[in-house]
Amino acid sequence: QVQLVESGGGSVQAGGSLRLSCAASGFLFRNYCMGWFRQTPTKEREVVATITTYGAATDYAPSIKGRFTISRDNAKNTLYLEMNSLEPEDTAMYYCAAARSSGGYLFTRPEDFGYWGQGTQVTVSS
Repeated sequence: QVQLVESGGGSVQAGGSLRLSCAASGFLFRNYCMGWFRQTPTKEREVVATITTYGAATDYAPSIKGRFTISRDNAKNTLYLEMNSLEPEDTAMYYCAAARSSGGYLFTRPEDFGYWGQGTQVTVSS
């Protein structure tokens, strides 16, 4: 069974940093495009960043503006999101997801991802 477990969320002050991790199991992690998404009670789920199977290509939301870095360690079946210079607008539930199909495509839409974690809350205060 595919399982994605996020960790690393928490409450931080604006300007602070967090590193989110997503532990994957139940599938060949290295064969799937992965992504981070976020959602709030007032905003639909949106892409934060996605990454191809070996990290050759990445996609970031414009609002990230170089503050976040998505990466993966295929040997550890783990996806990461380094978040720096956090802003209150970054407050959201962050979800890890795996693409519906295997392969080297760089997917960028929530609908292209079929396996989701439970999420980890990130709260940034002023």
